[in-house]
Order: sequence, then structure tokens, then C-alpha cells
Amino acid sequence: MSAAFFVFVGAKGGSGVTTICSALAKALRESREVAVVDADLTGRRSVGILFEALAELDAARLQSIAAVAQVDRVTIAELAPSYGAAFAISTDEVEHLAASLQRLDDVLVDTPQPFAAAARPFVARASRFFVVLEPTLLGVAGARALIEELEAFGVPLSRLSILVNQRGAERLATAGEIERALGVRVAAEFPMLADRGFARGIAALKKVVEGIGPEPLLEALRSSSRVPVGDRRQKRRSTEPSSNGHAHAPSPEGIRSASAPPAGDDLPAHERLKLRIHAALSERIDLVAAGLARGDAAKIAQLRESIEQITQEVLGAETSVGSAEDLAHLKQEIVNETLGFGPLEDLMADPDITEIMVNGYETIYVERFGVIELTNKRFANDKQFRVVIERIVAPLGRRIDESSPMVDARLADGSRVNAVIEPITLDGAMLTIRRFGKRLQATDLVALGSVTQQVLNFLQAAVRARLNTVISGGTGSGKTTFLNVLSSYLPSNERIVTIEDAAELKLMQRHVIRMESRPANIEGRGEIPVRELVRNALRMRPDRIIVGEARGAEALDMLQAMNTGHDGSLTTIHANSARDALSRIETMVLMSGLDLPVRAIREQVASAINVVIQVARLHDGSRKVVSINEVVGMEGDIVTMQELVRYQQHGLDLDGKVVGEYQFTGVQPQCLKRFEEVGVAYDVRELSSLKLVESLW
Repeated sequence: MSAAFFVFVGAKGGSGVTTICSALAKALRESREVAVVDADLTGRRSVGILFEALAELDAARLQSIAAVAQVDRVTIAELAPSYGAAFAISTDEVEHLAASLQRLDDVLVDTPQPFAAAARPFVARASRFFVVLEPTLLGVAGARALIEELEAFGVPLSRLSILVNQRGAERLATAGEIERALGVRVAAEFPMLADRGFARGIAALKKVVEGIGPEPLLEALRSSSRVPVGDRRQKRRSTEPSSNGHAHAPSPEGIRSASAPPAGDDLPAHERLKLRIHAALSERIDLVAAGLARGDAAKIAQLRESIEQITQEVLGAETSVGSAEDLAHLKQEIVNETLGFGPLEDLMADPDITEIMVNGYETIYVERFGVIELTNKRFANDKQFRVVIERIVAPLGRRIDESSPMVDARLADGSRVNAVIEPITLDGAMLTIRRFGKRLQATDLVALGSVTQQVLNFLQAAVRARLNTVISGGTGSGKTTFLNVLSSYLPSNERIVTIEDAAELKLMQRHVIRMESRPANIEGRGEIPVRELVRNALRMRPDRIIVGEARGAEALDMLQAMNTGHDGSLTTIHANSARDALSRIETMVLMSGLDLPVRAIREQVASAINVVIQVARLHDGSRKVVSINEVVGMEGDIVTMQELVRYQQHGLDLDGKVVGEYQFTGVQPQCLKRFEEVGVAYDVRELSSLKLVESLW
């Protein structure tokens, strides 16, 4: 038995393709074995939402990106669960999936991007292409352009049919007029979804599909210039329109130009409807309890039922809520936002976003690729915003109220959270979430231009030779990310102790002991600062001590540890230059309360620290290693350093990107002797291959 494949594609976005495809599958399943393939490579997951199959698809997605699940006698296949996953799926994987579905009777393929390489195995097998259009002038014009592209792609007109889907009250063309204009037969017509005639349209389409069998492969398909999904992840944010229809363009200050946050009446209808639903939910459901029930399946099911009931009541008063696909998407968003982080759910799922900044419940900014931009997201009211903050901090044993209006916390995925509320904020509660995406490897940093391989090779030798290293930089400059990369060079047979205020490090070695400081409880007791953890770590027989960030009196204990046999330690510090980093360490030692002479502190610094790496976030939002300095000793009362490598910036290109190069100062590193003593192989000629600095001053 060989299946007949049917490709459904809309003449424009929002034509109702998924609604028709899903309804047809439910009609066919009564007498035939049928599959629905979600080939939408933007990751909207519309088919999974309509069939309530997201959990089953995620559970099946273990060995490959594409997933297959059986739900209500329909086989559901999904190519990409997210936009980013579309770049990883291979044509061979899709070919294997298509071949496995040939045992069925019918395979319905919802593919908004029929010209993408990932959809080609289904397009080549298609017995019929159903072009879905609305009976308007715009719909007919879009269908004509799509049909011309399909013909140019190698699809014969004999395999094309039209489906007329009336989604609004306006109808400017009859089926006969559409057939004459396009030269393609109309297979079925669908009135508005609420009309009883919609079921008759599905029945007519079912009869058409049952009368079509498998066709020979389309061997002569040609490549097309229209590539809906390509390798554009790094550029798409600057070229695609935002949700308000305006193209993004970076401003000179690194903040995208944006108007004031939209008022309630200026929001899109979809967002206004969600705000009304959230307002109704906040009146009838204990949202704090809902958030705390995330791990209880029974409570979640009960809450989901209540949320859907209230949502349906609000929607019942609406004159138009769009297609069944739109309605299913809306319900899924409401459930996710109510049981999750509200309007932040979509932002948390976006892998391009590295920072989320909420300035009151009405204004939400994000950072993408180092550039800040205003979103059109907002909370329904201040109550919903405060509930989300409580939902974040409560499971961690932290609290936030008027007596303790600031809190630092971390999410389960490692994201760092800071929340501040009244009375110390004047314009409502503020929330900042620092997100950490996939762990970057050394090769990723080289590919991004954050550092060169020659520089990394030197730093790898420094780590293996157990040089004490400080990574210095400003906020958001990539200190923790670079510390994670350097930690990958640590030997696997060493015992490593990490100490942090909020756990962010992700070491890959097995023998790692992770410790995190603890704030005082509601009675002001039980605080365990980083300094005490550093002292305790010395009793744990560590080979290496890594302090996530030195910001207080723990600097003294860290220096003493480095000077008493615990060499090879790593830490980060906030400072604008390598020289400032040493000055800050000196200041932090003075914060310990011990009346130490400045010269004694500087001698400790000069003896303990070997290398200072300066990282920075540049004008275009990129993060780079900008300087590597070696501490070489004391001259009088001054700690002396020599710069080994620097990043020399030459300006900006036409796209506003920083132009520069790494340069070697020509100074012979004193640590080469240490490399030789401990048996670390390193050839200084690697650094010499960089361009030589023309002048050190």
C-alpha cells in the first residue's frame, strides 16, 4: 500500500490552511488511515495545538528533530518545534519520515513554505496541491502569484486545485470567477467557520481526496529563488518587521528606536483580547496558587479546565475570534501565560533574547544580539505582574515584600533574575532576567569573532599551567560566558569548587562541587555570604577554586587561597580595564575590615594574580576579548603589568558593525617559563602570527 500525499498551502498567511487540514483529517479517520504533517518551519506548532498533541510530540522527539505521535486515530508529524530547529533538520531526515508514512492511506501536509528544502520530500510526492485562498481581490492575486511560482518550481497545473475559504463577511469573487481568473478548478468552498456549511465543505473535500490515488514522484522539481527559511538567524531581527509593522533598525546608542509603549486602545486586537481574559482570570482564580502547582499534574489539569472555561466565556461575547487555529493558539497562550510567566513566556522561549527588562507592568524591553528593543508585550495589570514575580521567587525560598523589596534569584534553566518593588522603585515593580542560551564553546567564540584561535591557545596553556586568572569587564560584557569557556580547559582529574552568588557556571567536568551563597531569612538570620564559602572551600581539598564574581570582602580570602597552594583559580570582576580590576581588588580587600597597609595588599595582588583578561561589549553589541595582560611584579608601590594582546578597533562598517583586528604587542610573556616547568607545550610564535602593534603608546 502506498499513501496519497496532499500538500496544503495558503495564498497568504492566515488563510485557514491548518483549520481545513485538521478538519479534513478528522473526517477521513473514520474510514481511512490518515496523517497530518506540520511542515511549518517557523515553529508555530499549529497542528499540535489543534490536536492537543504537544506533550506527545515532545515526548517522541528524542532521536531526531522531527517527531511523530498518534492522537485520536490520526498520526501527527511535526518537522520543527521552533524556528531555530528548522535550521538543524536535514532533508534526509524528512525523506525518512515521508517514506515511513507511505504505509497509510492519506498524508495531509500543511506547508506554508513549499519551496524550502526541508519540505521537498513531501512536495515531490504530492498527488494534489490545494491552494487555499480567500474570495477577495487580494486573495486571488496572491493565489495567482503562488500558482506561477509552483509552475516555475516544476508542479504541473494538473496537480493543482483551489480551496475557497471565506473567513470574513467580504466576498468579492465567486467560484466560477476564481476558476476563470486562475485557470485552476475549485475543489471545495468553505463559508465562515461558525456557519454550518463549513462541515459540508469538508465533506465535499473528503470526497475529492478519496477519489485521488498516489501519483508518480515529481522528479523534475527545480530550485526556486524564494527561500522562506534560510541561514538568516543573525540578520532576521534587523530586517523583519516587528509586531507593529515597522522594521527594526539599530540606533547609534545600541537601543532600537521605538515609540512609547502602546496604550490599551493601540494594542493589536489579539493582545487586547488577551488582556480582557487575563483580567477575568485574575478575579476568579488564585494565580499565585496556580503558579505553585506547576509540578502537580492533577492540579494543573484542574486549573487548565477552569482557565479554558473562563476563556470560552470571554470569547463568547466576541463577534469574531478568527479561525479554529487562531482560537486554539489563543487558548494555548492563555494557559501557558497563566501557569507560567505571563507575557514573558514567548520571550523566554526566544533563543535570540539574552535579557528581558520589565519597567512596570506596561513596558517590556528585550536585548537581542546585544541591542535593546521595545516589545509590544505587556501585563494585564500590576497584580498579574506581581504574581509572576512571586511565582519566580517563591519556589526558591526567597521572598519579596515591603520589608525586603529586592531579590536575586535564578530560574530552573539557569537564568538570573533580579526583582525590585515599591517603596524603593517609584514607578512600580521592576524585573530583569539575564538569560543564558546554549553553552557556547571555544569554537563558537572564534566563529563569532569574540576571540582568535591564537589567543585561545595561549589562554588554554595558561589554564593548564595553573596560572591564577581574573576576567574583567562591564555588565553584560560576557565575563561569565568566557569563564565557562576557560573552565572547559580544566583537567577532568582535578577537584573543582565553584562559589557563586547565583549559580550561573556550567562546568562539564564530573568532579565539581558547586556552592551558592544564601541571603538572610525573614528574621534576618541564616545569611551565608560568599566570603564564608571561600573559607569553607579551603577545607574541602580543592585543586581549583572558581569564584563566579568577586564583589566584596571575599577578595582577601581569595587572594590568600591563591597564595597558599590553590593556584590555577579563576574569577570575574566588574572593571573597565585591567588596571582598574587590580584597583578594585585592592578596594574590596579593604572592605574586609582589616587594617592592612596598601603596600601589603598590592604585594598580595602581585603575587597571587598572573593574568587579567579584559572583555567588553562594543558599540555594535558584540562581545570581545579586548586585552590580555600579565602581572609581572612590583615596582616600588605599583603593581606592574605588561599587555600581551589587544583588540585594535578601526571604526564601523556600513552596517554599523565594529571593524578591528587582534594585535600582538611583541612582549615576551614571563609565564613561558612556568609553561616549561609544568610540561605545558606552547609555541609563542602563535601569538607572533598576529599583526604586531605599531606603537604601545
